[in-house]
This record gives sequence, C-alpha cells and structure tokens, in this order.
Amino acid sequence: MVTILRVDANLIAEAVRIGGHRSRKAAVTHALTEYIERRKQGAIIDLFGKIDAAGRRDETPTQRSDRVQAPCADGLNGARW
Repeated sequence: MVTILRVDANLIAEAVRIGGHRSRKAAVTHALTEYIERRKQGAIIDLFGKIDAAGRRDETPTQRSDRVQAPCADGLNGARW
C-alpha cells in the first residue's frame, strides 16, 4: 500500500541513523512496529492488579486429604533427588 506522508526530514534522517536502517521505509516500519508493541504492553500493564494471574479465586481452596500416595519401592514416595 502506498501512502504519502509529510514528515520532518530531520526526524526521519535521525531515525535512520540511530536505528541503523538502510532506508527511510525501514525506519518508519520499525518505528510503527515499536509504537504498536509499546501500546499493547501499556494495555497489559494497565491490567496489573485487576486480575489474578495465578487463577486463584477468593474462596478458600478445599483440602484433598482423600488422596493418599502409595509408597514407592525406593521408600521416597515418588520424590526424585
């Protein structure tokens, strides 16, 4: 897709130089990609404290004492050291 933009020539030249890009197109593509990634990261950061990443719920978890592990032949009950 061809798009014509009027962008400050000094700004583009600095982006090409600092980014080590071979062309203005590469510099603009990289800049837009980085802009999008940062915006997405910002949206994720805004979620901190709003959800529980571990999937825990507010209610107390039930104890599963009915699960009894059978002893292994090595006497370690399945633990590997």
